[in-house]
Amino acid sequence: MNKPRTVFRLLPVAAILAALAAPAHAQSLLELYESARSYDATWQSAKAQYDANLFRAEQTKAGILPTANLSGGVTRSHLDNTVPNIEFPSTTQVGTLSAAQPLYRPANFATYKQGKRQVELAQAQLNTASQDLIVRVAQAYFDVLAAQDTLTFVRAQKSATGEQLASAKRNFEVGTSTITDSREAQARFDLVTSQEIAAENDLRVKKLALDSLVGRPNVNPNPLAITTLPPPQPANPEAWVQQAEEFSPAILQARTGVEIAELETEKARAGHKPTLDLTASYNVTRNPNGTTTIPSSTRANTGQVGLSFNLPLFAGFATQNRIRETLSLEDKAQSDLENARRNVAQATRTAYFGLVSGQQQVKALESAEASTQLALEANQLGYQVGVRINIDVLNAQSQLFQTKRDLAQARYNVLLGHLKLRQANGTLVPEDLATLNALVSAPRR
Repeated sequence: MNKPRTVFRLLPVAAILAALAAPAHAQSLLELYESARSYDATWQSAKAQYDANLFRAEQTKAGILPTANLSGGVTRSHLDNTVPNIEFPSTTQVGTLSAAQPLYRPANFATYKQGKRQVELAQAQLNTASQDLIVRVAQAYFDVLAAQDTLTFVRAQKSATGEQLASAKRNFEVGTSTITDSREAQARFDLVTSQEIAAENDLRVKKLALDSLVGRPNVNPNPLAITTLPPPQPANPEAWVQQAEEFSPAILQARTGVEIAELETEKARAGHKPTLDLTASYNVTRNPNGTTTIPSSTRANTGQVGLSFNLPLFAGFATQNRIRETLSLEDKAQSDLENARRNVAQATRTAYFGLVSGQQQVKALESAEASTQLALEANQLGYQVGVRINIDVLNAQSQLFQTKRDLAQARYNVLLGHLKLRQANGTLVPEDLATLNALVSAPRR
């Protein structure tokens, strides 16, 4: 099944984001992702576990491959006989080379098949860790951008509120407004100042989180150039659920677990079956000083080739109970697989509808932004002609900047929603991150 790709279009940046200049050494999303792959401890741990699992799987080949052993020994003896008077020291040197090749060992072959399944299981686990890293990097990246936007909006609101405060004070001095207008403007200015302090600290924390993830100090992510976001393709949640059956690491792990459990039952049943091995050995025994019967130096070479057959007859019902145990574990693995399918299907549908809802929210906030901008202009005009009071203008300003902040956050959530949808059904790959990276505007100098 070919994995569908979502094509994002490059669109002009929103007006409020255009005022946010990127530093000269800003980093792209892909650049930070590559840094995280070489630094993030969680990913490195998952990669090391993957390598260990591969080597563990390779060990299962030992049961079906030949084995060889070399052994040797030296024995020094001394004969001292009184009647007749015989004193005879002797040395015996022994060397043995032995080898065996399994011909029929059902349990060993089942273990070897399990090793192959373990490789598939390890790959699915690594894919899960890889997808998690992609989402974590994107989340941290957009958290910093959202925090930067929030600080920009709060500072813009502070500037506007400061102008409104100065105007209220001038009007009070000339007698065209009351002290209430000045105090309301001062209260709103103090409130925005506190919001600015909180926004600065939030940005600092978000940057520290991103720095810790990618292993770089003072990371400055590139801003995004987006206004319109595409819908998910295919535009059908059930199509995404169907893809999960083939691509989801959770389902693949559970399915592999079923196969491993079935092979474990096969191993248990092998307890009733015979085994057959081909064996060979070559032995050299040397007596440099001879023996008591042969006084001269001797050497004996012995070679053997044969078949070793073993048939289990009775093991105290251990084999029968082991089979019952593995059959129960098979049932458990089947239930785990069904549970994984249900959870993935639910998570995929939830991510899909969350993405669709997020896009609708973006459209609604875009309309709200235009409406609140008009409302602010109307209140400013009304204040100038005396039909609106100062607090009306301040409230309109707050509503406008709050809407702009919510709109920026909603756009980031939609971008993350595309990644989380693919993560939910298991189709997320680094190339999807490259698609988002195409939305990153070049840093302005």
